Amino acid sequence: MRITELFGIELPIIQAPMAGVQGSALAIAVSQAGGLGSLPCAMLAPEAIRAELLAIRAKTDRPFNINFFCHTSPPADAAREAAWRQALAPYHAEFGIDAASIPAGPGRQPFNSAIADLLQPFAPPVVSFHFGLPEAALLARVKGWGSKVMSTATTVDEARWLQAHGADAIIAQGLEAGGHRGHFLSDDLSLQSGSFALLPQIVAATALPVIAAGGIADAQGVAAALALGAAGVQVGTAYLCCIETGTSALHRAALLSPAAGHTALTNLFTGRPARGIVNRVLRELGPMSTQTPAFPLAGAAMAPLRVRAEAAGSSDFSPLWAGQNTSGCRAVPAATLTRELMPAR
Repeated sequence: MRITELFGIELPIIQAPMAGVQGSALAIAVSQAGGLGSLPCAMLAPEAIRAELLAIRAKTDRPFNINFFCHTSPPADAAREAAWRQALAPYHAEFGIDAASIPAGPGRQPFNSAIADLLQPFAPPVVSFHFGLPEAALLARVKGWGSKVMSTATTVDEARWLQAHGADAIIAQGLEAGGHRGHFLSDDLSLQSGSFALLPQIVAATALPVIAAGGIADAQGVAAALALGAAGVQVGTAYLCCIETGTSALHRAALLSPAAGHTALTNLFTGRPARGIVNRVLRELGPMSTQTPAFPLAGAAMAPLRVRAEAAGSSDFSPLWAGQNTSGCRAVPAATLTRELMPAR
């Protein structure tokens, strides 16, 4: 089954939810163009989620997707937090930041019953999850009000797990994809593979519609994914420069520069591997550190460095999330990009 049938959309194109760089405007534009627009909610407070849902409902009657994280909030680890702040101490000193004044905090909340209470009156057509699925009772609530559910798999084992635990569709996230890895059964990144190696294996191993994600930025990539059995594609990086996003000027400049040719998986910004453009902090600390607190606690000590550096016109400490293929990044309306992603018939 193509996702056009499953989700009631015209085009088999899903705009990836991209926390921190978009709100409802991008989701509305993509849905209005016939694709499936997505709203990232992991970093939004409940009232912000409600406001964005009201905006979507007011501006489109097309299907849309809202996205949440399913991580387990880690316990505080004072020793690990202290070690991480010590690693960042030279940078805090450089920018005149008093590390002792930086509050610890998660920054990203997992899906929970309070959020489900908020969502129920809206009954969003599609709800997607990253890092697995919520507990069975919560998932039953989501499906009970009629939402279709999809989640990310980075391995065949994860795809089988999602099928067994109630997903309606699987997002096959290749290693090329920008932003956070969706892995949840193992932290071993060597188990993960590229999009066009992973996709046909998941198609063969499961009976659910499989959505290809990672490195797809144009109609040729979409055609290749569909030829390998994908029911649709999820595109993120190519949308980052669309006029409806909130991508910062510094992030846009990096995406459109030669620097975008060098991305890496890094845990420096959140404590969990995510792909972004290599900048100063990745070069100097190394993209992957054993000192970061568990996801999402690493972000607290890094955030003030980003604020100070960006105020000085630098993206040295910014999470410049991007996939390995930035060739589709253009300052165009999201509707234009969505239509152009469709292969010629």
